Amino acid sequence: MSHQPLSHQVNPRDVLALDALLNQDEVLLRDTVRRFVGDRILPEVADWYERGTFPKEMALEFGRLGLLGMHLEGYGCAGTSATAYGLACLELEAGDSGARSFVSVQGSLAMFPIWAFGSEDQKQRWLPAMATGEAIGCFGLTEPDSGSDPSSMRTFAKQQPGGDWILNGTKMWITNGSVADVAVVWAGTDDGVRGFVVPTDTPGFSAPEIHRKVSLRASITSELVMDNVRLPADAVLPGVRGMKGPLSCLNEARFGILFGACGAARACYEAALDYAGERVQFDRPISSFQLTQRKLVEMMVAVQRGTVVAMHLGRMKDAGTLATPHVSFGKMDNVAMAREVAGNARSVLGANGIT
Repeated sequence: MSHQPLSHQVNPRDVLALDALLNQDEVLLRDTVRRFVGDRILPEVADWYERGTFPKEMALEFGRLGLLGMHLEGYGCAGTSATAYGLACLELEAGDSGARSFVSVQGSLAMFPIWAFGSEDQKQRWLPAMATGEAIGCFGLTEPDSGSDPSSMRTFAKQQPGGDWILNGTKMWITNGSVADVAVVWAGTDDGVRGFVVPTDTPGFSAPEIHRKVSLRASITSELVMDNVRLPADAVLPGVRGMKGPLSCLNEARFGILFGACGAARACYEAALDYAGERVQFDRPISSFQLTQRKLVEMMVAVQRGTVVAMHLGRMKDAGTLATPHVSFGKMDNVAMAREVAGNARSVLGANGIT
């Protein structure tokens, strides 16, 4: 029996040739974001990590690339496909999770609720400036005592006889909080949970930064404190009531995360692959040892599998067939995958994996 030679070489960084799933526009966008990450984020991110911060000036650079609210239509937003947005998140998180988090919070948690549920005045006031990065947004849902159970939030807004609202409460673990110009804050009211568009220079509003984190260090994380914050009647998002509002925003953000996790995992795998080819022990690269080879193959398979899931869900979202359980599936499995790949990569790099 004769054996035919393989007509194609297999790329160890894209074994399933997933690039073939992308159209020309998607490849161009992906490559543009990848170059930006290589030029602007990777050279600086170790310092940002060490200082525990993310420069707010990066918002303007993200804006110039069209990454902020990129999957939204109108008001200065790029109006790309959901898959293109996912690919951007993947490449950003291949640089650092904090970069993807900034873009996700701006576009999916702060801009999206204004775009989907806001009044025309709210959209006109905030969305164009947020799309360029001239205005930064944050999203206030999680509280010290209500994380995975947001319906038990204590933050409350009381409408006054003249129509104004008085907002009181505290939110925790808020990305971009202390550099934000506007916060979308969710609060209980006498009429159920409502969303409020809160300029951060409103008296009574403060956002102390959270320090000494051991994870997501290249990112600004804050507490939001609302102490008798008085807002006009038109500060409320008119288009939604109840938990549907904040949960739909979380669904948008989780979609970006399920792509982003693949970027983080890919970066870990590629770092381990490169290191294993260069690190010599017992007079040969450690990539020649079967134990290391097994780790590398398992990482590669996991990254490729997660990326296939992400691409499939992106196409479903573009086709209008994506449901919340699909997003939950992707986020749960891809984040778990990325954590496992990161652990395996650390074991391949040994002591060098902790610097």
